[in-house]
Amino acid sequence: MASSELNADNFLRENAIVNNKSLSQIPPAAKPVVQSGSSSSVLEPGVQLSASITPPVAAVEFSDPSHEEHQYLNLIRDILARGEYRPDRTGTGTLSLFNPPTLRFTLSKANASDPTSHTNVLPLLTTKRVFTRAVIAELLWFVKGSTNSKELSAQGVHIWDGNGSREFLDKLGPPQSLREEGDLGPVYGFQWRHFGAEYKDCHADYTGQGVDQIREIIYKLKHKPYDRRILLSAWNVAALNSMALPPCHLLAQFYVSYPAAPRGEDAYNAWKQKQEQQTQHTTTTNGISTSTSRGRLSCTLYQRSADTGLGVPFNIASYALLTHMLAYACDLVPGTFNMVLGDAHVYVDHIDALKGQIGRAPRDFPELRIKRDDAGKENVDGWRLEDFEIVGYKPHAGVKMKMSV
Repeated sequence: MASSELNADNFLRENAIVNNKSLSQIPPAAKPVVQSGSSSSVLEPGVQLSASITPPVAAVEFSDPSHEEHQYLNLIRDILARGEYRPDRTGTGTLSLFNPPTLRFTLSKANASDPTSHTNVLPLLTTKRVFTRAVIAELLWFVKGSTNSKELSAQGVHIWDGNGSREFLDKLGPPQSLREEGDLGPVYGFQWRHFGAEYKDCHADYTGQGVDQIREIIYKLKHKPYDRRILLSAWNVAALNSMALPPCHLLAQFYVSYPAAPRGEDAYNAWKQKQEQQTQHTTTTNGISTSTSRGRLSCTLYQRSADTGLGVPFNIASYALLTHMLAYACDLVPGTFNMVLGDAHVYVDHIDALKGQIGRAPRDFPELRIKRDDAGKENVDGWRLEDFEIVGYKPHAGVKMKMSV
């Protein structure tokens, strides 16, 4: 729709919630009903609202059409409208699309009073409440390299209980069935911190074994920011059959950019000139001239299997948070988080719940504050739940959906 065609009716129809129902779901020919006290008034075409029937503010909730959460809501709408029905390993059944448009989320914004400073943004979806404590607990569990689901259970986080249950492990057969309940095998955290090491059990000490991808990423972000191999992979083909669940979010790439860097056709000439005119305002990293302005750290995630109702909101928050942690550890400014999905699906028993959620208006994403004093010290170990403060998170009520295991 061209901007000249945007009028009040169209804006209301696309962006307002009246009586908990999206006007975009109402056929254009329908006559909206506006509540006024205990009675209702029908708006005839061409008739303006009078002061006597002005609806209460609570009846209409407007949504900024540029709000980044609309990407997620539109993905759900697209799957519900065009998704291919596919049976799946859980026996539930899904509606599925392959490789939908990339989701992009801004992780910081410049402060109006001081453009050289920024406020961290955490893209926690607001059209339902996201279990934030579980997001943080699981991420720190990954970073620790743990594979014992009972460590999360002890914190009141039960998202891995099903995949670590005795029944589930026995159903998989050896080697999973030979492990104790809660031992998930060489899943995410093990691959992040000990890629390639021989897995014994969830209690073994793997210090110094395998490749510590997190440590390598931090080193490159700090000392080789232009490296094109700053990757985090959980997809270890040789270990897949030993895992309770192969990784869904399997590959992340990190990228440092510099806002003051030359761009476009003349970028090389400008870069060469800078090289020849080294000043106190310019530093050199691996022979490459960079402005002393802080770099921006962005992350692109590839997720092969995406449960859009339950998993994707959780994964958005988790990898956004990981990017914030790495940026803090390397004294970088958080940039963007981009999410590329393979099989993006809605479980059929989530359809009704999601229909309700997409009728809600997104609210502002919250601010993230990191309450530590070691910025730039290249440390992501030993972080605690208390190191994170989420400010201004005011979501709609939670939406209940069953997890398929």
